[in-house]
Amino acid sequence: MSRRTLLHASAGLMGGMLLPGSFAFPALAADHPPIGTWPAGSEAATVTIGATVPRTGTYAVQGEDEIKGMQLAVEHINSGDPLVKKIAPKVEKGLLGKQVTLVIADSAAKPNEAVQEQQRFINENKIIAMTGATSSAVAVALNKFAEREKVLYLVGISGSNDTTGKDCARYSFRQCFYGETAANAIGPVLVKNFGKSKKAAFMTPDYTYGHTVTKSVNDYLTKNGGWTMVTNQISPLGTQDYSQYLTNIANSGADVMVNVNWGRDAVLSIQQAKQFGLIPTMRLVVPYQIPFLAKEVGPELTEGVFAATDFWWTLEDKFPLAKMFVEAFDKKYGYKPEWGANNAYMQFAIWARMVSEAGSFYPPDVIKQYEKGETFPSTVGDVHFRPEDHQLVRPVIIVRGKAPKDMKNNEDYWEVVDVVPGEPLMQKSDAFGCHLGDYT
Repeated sequence: MSRRTLLHASAGLMGGMLLPGSFAFPALAADHPPIGTWPAGSEAATVTIGATVPRTGTYAVQGEDEIKGMQLAVEHINSGDPLVKKIAPKVEKGLLGKQVTLVIADSAAKPNEAVQEQQRFINENKIIAMTGATSSAVAVALNKFAEREKVLYLVGISGSNDTTGKDCARYSFRQCFYGETAANAIGPVLVKNFGKSKKAAFMTPDYTYGHTVTKSVNDYLTKNGGWTMVTNQISPLGTQDYSQYLTNIANSGADVMVNVNWGRDAVLSIQQAKQFGLIPTMRLVVPYQIPFLAKEVGPELTEGVFAATDFWWTLEDKFPLAKMFVEAFDKKYGYKPEWGANNAYMQFAIWARMVSEAGSFYPPDVIKQYEKGETFPSTVGDVHFRPEDHQLVRPVIIVRGKAPKDMKNNEDYWEVVDVVPGEPLMQKSDAFGCHLGDYT
């Protein structure tokens, strides 16, 4: 017997056993039959979100940054902080009269481990929402898991087109930018600054994020700049020695190296490219920027490098909510936030908005609130969700690495070149095969 069938059967049995004067549970069940962890997960004084993020492995640094954004958001929701209230005006020291708690497990960027930990959170904590990813392979797995378990999934960092494309899910929502929007935002900048008919060598991590980002970037540059992909070096996640891939790139005749690797893989591959003498002989491009990249490889290697990103802290000069976020994060953690933390914070703040506007934790009610597509403020200006694929319509930030001599402080690694409006960057909602599942 499936878990959902068992819940329905249990509900009917309990309803039949209630005394004539006891009507609370039957009324609740008549209104909305039990689904997922509802109503059990929202009956106590607290509600819980389960986070599975990489705390070990090649994406561990980025995972810890995401956690900080989540923790700050939970603190702000529970205290009714002015920043959260700008995004979710109906939040009042908690959510629908309840405090929000967070449970965290290490996914090690492995889909099976992420799913197993979220299953444990469902069983033990009755979580009403899941979050985390960093690896798009994890995001895709949790999309399917969320759909099966009927528990909301607030996607963490995930750059694959597939997350809101062919692997989209009714129960999943993504806030961050992705391969197609990154390509369409950074592509014009590369053609303008590097010229047409260039030869490009790609470095691609071997999973859904890497392949879809590489395809989107190459498609744009081929079509609009007459660029040629002379080699595509595909490496496993967690590679330590890139010498064979860099040797092939060195012999390819490329003008530009487009490095799609992420996390520790990006750091190592860039450092080793310098050791091979490929940098600065070839121009380096990072189409999907990695939080902490400049800090870890050093500004000497990111100087002049163009990258697309979700958020950079100097946006505080342009957007009032960005300023509030940067100040709150810096005060709590002692450093300027990177985009992983910002993405996690925004996912929680948006979720709080949708729950408070719906006036319910019942998953289909919350989903339908997201799907209204209403415009609301964020740390990068006004945004809205596209109901057809549950992708946030948001700008992509183009940055260029600063020379060490131009840095105003030890965290001033990037200058914001452009804030590119999101809607023109996006494919049609069904172009990548998205077909959302059922509500129940």
